[in-house]
Parts: sequence; structure tokens; C-alpha cells
Amino acid sequence: MAHKFDISKRDKLDNPERRKVLPPEETLRQLGLKPGEIMADIGCGIGYFTIPAGQIVGPTGKVFALDIADEMLQEVKEAKKSSHLNNIETVKTAEYDLALPSHSITFAFTCNVLHEIADLDLYIAEIRRILVEKGRLVVIEWEKKASEMGPPIDHRIDKVTLMALFTKNGFKTIDCQNIGQEYYSISLES
Repeated sequence: MAHKFDISKRDKLDNPERRKVLPPEETLRQLGLKPGEIMADIGCGIGYFTIPAGQIVGPTGKVFALDIADEMLQEVKEAKKSSHLNNIETVKTAEYDLALPSHSITFAFTCNVLHEIADLDLYIAEIRRILVEKGRLVVIEWEKKASEMGPPIDHRIDKVTLMALFTKNGFKTIDCQNIGQEYYSISLES
């Protein structure tokens, strides 16, 4: 059984330690998000990356904030209001149905979500479905090691296993890098 995040602990999603290691705007820029992109923030949570993404893609771009939890989408709607961004749209999804048209996204992003998914092949196929040809997918996940933060180690996915899984499902790995001591990122092309 995949480890699921307890949404009652959503205050943990934005804290000084996370902002130090994963500053949202800087992280997205370093991972290649550019003005004009059509982005899907898959498993957007409270909008930690969604709002900065809306600022980066600018008025010619769009960000779809995708989540299965109404409570999380409500947080994004409130953050969107206070940021005065009108290029962000919240979308309620099902775990294996991202509720977006096929080939509509240029940049898909998911942070600390994949370890929560039971059928990764099905999930990866759904992400691939929404991406344009040669679209980019950036994944951030927990390093597979014991730490005070994050899910139990047996629920984490090591980067080599994850890259092999994406390759098997038709993605090409562009880059893989460590982010601090806790995370890694993988950049892929559909």
C-alpha cells in the first residue's frame, strides 16, 4: 500500500526548512520552467509551487493546479486570489485521471507525489497522455534514505528505479540531480 499524505498536516507543506531547501520560484526556474509554458502542477497540494509557477509562466502561459483533495484546491484558490494571478486554474482529479485534454501540457511537474501512487505505470501513462510531443516532465522525490521528514523509507523510490520506470514508459531522461540532502529531481521528455 502506498503511503498517503495526511491532509490534516498540510501546514507542513510550507515551512521555513522547506523554503530553505526547496525555494519554489528558484527551484522551478532552475528546473527549466519558462514564460509561456502550459504547466500542470500534479498533486499541487496547497499551491506551494503553483503560485510561483503562475508568476513565471506569465500572462502568455497557464498553470493547471491538479489535486484529488478539495481542501487542497481550496487553499490554492485562496492563494490565487491574494496573488492576483488569473492564469491559474484548479482542477479536481482522480488518481489515474488527470482530467485534462490529451497533448495539452508543455511542462508537467510533480513534487513528492509518486511515492504515494500504487500503480506507477498507469499514473505515468496518464502524465504522458496530457503532455505534448517532446513535452517536459519534472519530478521531485524524496531520497531513499531514512530522515526525520517525509514518508517511511520503504515507501520511497530510489532515483535509478524511477528513471528506469519512466524509460520503460516512453520517456527520455534529460537530467537527474540532488536537491539538498532530502530530495532529487529528474527532468524527462515525452
